[in-house]
Amino acid sequence: MTEVKGIDREPLSAWLAQALPGHPPPYHFELVAAGGSNLTYIVSDAGGGAFVLRRPPVRARIATAHDMQREYRIMGALAGSAVPVPEMLAWCDDPAVNGAEFYCMEKVDGHILRDIAATGSMSVAACERASGSLIEGQVRLHRVDLEAVGLADLARHEHYLERQLKRWATQVEKGRTRDLPLLERLHRVLAASVPEPQTAPALVHGDYRFDNVVLDSGWNLSAVLDWELCTIGDPVADFVWSLCYWAEPEDSLTWLMDPPTRNPNFPRRQAVLEAYQARSGLTLRHLDWYLAFSWWKQACIVEGVYARLQQGASGGMKVESLERIAARVERYLERADEILRAA
Repeated sequence: MTEVKGIDREPLSAWLAQALPGHPPPYHFELVAAGGSNLTYIVSDAGGGAFVLRRPPVRARIATAHDMQREYRIMGALAGSAVPVPEMLAWCDDPAVNGAEFYCMEKVDGHILRDIAATGSMSVAACERASGSLIEGQVRLHRVDLEAVGLADLARHEHYLERQLKRWATQVEKGRTRDLPLLERLHRVLAASVPEPQTAPALVHGDYRFDNVVLDSGWNLSAVLDWELCTIGDPVADFVWSLCYWAEPEDSLTWLMDPPTRNPNFPRRQAVLEAYQARSGLTLRHLDWYLAFSWWKQACIVEGVYARLQQGASGGMKVESLERIAARVERYLERADEILRAA
């Protein structure tokens, strides 16, 4: 059989057969070609069924960024809540099985809008329905009762923005491969002007966008995926982060290589902002700070991808050349600087 990166077929298959008796061997493992961090596989079984397996990267792993048990706990806690998540099926922390901890979860069928091609059949009405459902899902996430679902101790509740600034600056420093003086200067400026939160700390996804959710046949939200960046923090920061993914047809600088919202049938960013404010009851103050912070943070994340690629990690992601990734980081930093200067 063909080798699959991150899969030790014999011991893993034996473990899966015992842990998931409803999914008989032999198994076919398919690495999903999306995302630049944890590895996601579609596992097909001999009975025609399928489930999903998630594990950390094979190399260049940052422990705090690839905590698989945390993901498993969060989705398990949200089962039955107003936030739809896949069912958690099994957890393994024995590295002898597959080289690292991993978990298995339900495969939720539906649409994942990773690029414009995935939106090809969507009418204006479908795009509006999908957009409204996505926004409503994030509002519901921010309203989750942390005590009721058992996640009140997931993270500290205070100083989220300060913690984020420190976390991402530290991650860049730990994986440093080059000097980025603008990144450091922006960090100082942002840290010196952190706004007061508008609302109480809440559960935040950290990377909420079309690429990380499943939509059903009616273009309604049916599952939220990829919880590795989830924490307790500022809902406004979480929403503005999502807003920055919302590329428009004429945008020359985007966060995704082929953003689905470039389809002109999707609402514009301003409409998305207004819809979130209406549904959440919040009026977003200090929007420029949050936008600049988001572009700076994205630069930090992409710089981390750049550093890991230099060390040989690739995940299952489609990537640009190292030179283009490095240039993208610099353009993101320049955008953050422009926003702050214009504020």
